[in-house]
Amino acid sequence: MPTLDILLLRSFVAVARAGSIRAAAERVGRTQSAVSLQMKRLELLTGEQLFHRTGSGVTLTVSGERLMVGAERILSAHDETLAAIRAKGLQGALSFGCPEDYLTAFLPDLLAHYGRENPEVEIEIICAPTVELRPLLQQKRIDLALVSLPNSAAPEESFRQEPLVWMSNHPDSELLRQPFVPLALSAPETLDHRLARSVMAAAGRPYRITHASNGLAGLLAIARAGLAISVATRAAVPPDLFILEDRLPALPTIGISLAYASARPAPVVTSFGEFLAARLRLPLGG
Repeated sequence: MPTLDILLLRSFVAVARAGSIRAAAERVGRTQSAVSLQMKRLELLTGEQLFHRTGSGVTLTVSGERLMVGAERILSAHDETLAAIRAKGLQGALSFGCPEDYLTAFLPDLLAHYGRENPEVEIEIICAPTVELRPLLQQKRIDLALVSLPNSAAPEESFRQEPLVWMSNHPDSELLRQPFVPLALSAPETLDHRLARSVMAAAGRPYRITHASNGLAGLLAIARAGLAISVATRAAVPPDLFILEDRLPALPTIGISLAYASARPAPVVTSFGEFLAARLRLPLGG
């Protein structure tokens, strides 16, 4: 029976998550040709085709999906055992997804703190809204993600509540007196977009979506320029912009939770997730 090499499995998991040989090579610190040869060797060892190869990248075959389950389990056990033997701090790498609101509001200090405590852990950050992060989790392109939940979700599903707010470059913006309030919102399928439109419609307040941006930076720039009123979590509103209290229909509070790609995350993934959950349960500055 052939023996599966740990390095081959690491490269295999990197390719499966990245969806391309080139991107995986950057993650594992090897050349593209070296990783390609590794995948060919792994296919020879298993006697199965593990990838569908296309012009835009690779996807797992049925055999590849089966190997992915076992590979993650083997690597998790390997890393946990090695860390226990060495009796040192955590080592390894993880891929973390996060909406830009949360990255801006919470993560700089938390990442710095975690990095000081775990200098041997490498964290790749994928910044995207929840609606885009969930498919990445399902495809195991990322290990875990902070995700937004509607306020109708069960309280135990989230470990933090954050209010959504309207923001503008002036507390008494002229935009509020227009027949149709101009709004700048994120993509239509995102939670904040849907909630903003819902509360405006429920209150009978006329509005138009005049600007759009999939990133918080774009929404902040539009609000600063006085082009439209936008939406963000309260914690993400910078000090040079104003929160419009009682000038527009109140926006609801949303929940924040963690979602994992695997039911049995690697120790380094579990450690980072537990750190985030514990810290984000505290009030800002706590």
